Amino acid sequence: MVDGKALQMATSHELGQNFARVFDITYTDADSQVQTCWTTSWGSSTRMVGGLIMAHGDDRGLRIPPRVAPVQAVVMVVKEDDRTSAAASDLVDGLSAAGVRTRLDARTSQGFGRRATEWELKGVPLRIEVGPRDLDAGQVTVARRDLPEKSTLPIGEVTAIVPELLESIQAGLMERARIRLAGNTAEVTTTDDALEAAKTGFARIPWSLLGEEGERMLNEHAVSVRCLQTPEGTLPDVTDPPEELVAVVGRGY
Repeated sequence: MVDGKALQMATSHELGQNFARVFDITYTDADSQVQTCWTTSWGSSTRMVGGLIMAHGDDRGLRIPPRVAPVQAVVMVVKEDDRTSAAASDLVDGLSAAGVRTRLDARTSQGFGRRATEWELKGVPLRIEVGPRDLDAGQVTVARRDLPEKSTLPIGEVTAIVPELLESIQAGLMERARIRLAGNTAEVTTTDDALEAAKTGFARIPWSLLGEEGERMLNEHAVSVRCLQTPEGTLPDVTDPPEELVAVVGRGY
């Protein structure tokens, strides 16, 4: 995550029938007999949402990767008049037809800056601003959520260019996350160095140098082994584990 901590992806727990008895969770079986459920707990869904927020968000709010964004582009009417409203509606129709999940914001009774901030907080990847001056110039203003910049596009090319912009945003967010991960992962050979590296990210240490004793020492400082890898950084084959394993250690939530 951005703060250098590890987020545990998911947990799975076999809860037996304890909670089912308390909450009266039952089902009727194939013999028409009422049975108490055996339940499990899985933590993947909400943790994935939390991971998305904590991996990509910034001080202005969410930054949602386009492929999972409920709204990929919002078309904003800057100032109410028939011409800008019609042009904005046409853009929404064209983008929607091109497969872009698009929303129209024609709430001109509210301040434009307030509306723009709202969409920034929600992490919508693209804002397309349509105003009278833009139309006079035959263009629209486009603001990317992943970068602090605005640009203009010819209004006739918006439906062709926006899908490409969304792919660029997707790739950019992924690349920045990968660079941050690599930049905050240190190769170490001692538990002291592992503890130091874990202050801001991960440490990779050969398991033969860490061992159970070293792991217990890390645990005393709220650092734990997050996973075991091959020296090349891939997951080991559990059916034929390599002789050398590397422990990835860090602080978690």
